[in-house]
Amino acid sequence: MREIALGSTRPAGLYSPEQRARRDATIWTPVQAVLAPLQFLAFAVSLVLVVHYLATGTGYGAATASIIVKTGFLCAIMVTGAIWEKAVFGQYLFAPAFFWEDVFSFLVISLHALYLWALLSGGMTPQGQMVVALAAYAAYAINATQFVLKLRQARLQGAAA
Repeated sequence: MREIALGSTRPAGLYSPEQRARRDATIWTPVQAVLAPLQFLAFAVSLVLVVHYLATGTGYGAATASIIVKTGFLCAIMVTGAIWEKAVFGQYLFAPAFFWEDVFSFLVISLHALYLWALLSGGMTPQGQMVVALAAYAAYAINATQFVLKLRQARLQGAAA
């Protein structure tokens, strides 16, 4: 809660007016708006390929390539998202408005990194690799939901302003 003009309190909201202006002015906002649906599309295609491989034992190469593409989008959105957060909130990660989303993003990236380690090291069977990918995708789905809810919150805050 924060103080406003006549001593009453209200929730601070997702963005202050200055942060909203910085959000609207930075090139990183449209970059995120493009990367997020592309990453979701890569996720959806890859999920189908991974499940197909686990169900049939065929298509390992396609599933693997799709996970690598999805991981590339994840890395791109993580880096550009940190730059966006710096532009809007003045810090690269863990700004109060996105703290828990950032925390969970580290779980998502850790699971994707575990998949890449398993793939490159041969430390897991192909089936084990795909199970790790599914765990990464479950975490990604939760994290994507967090961000969609924040987007909705921002829209509602903007409409009320």
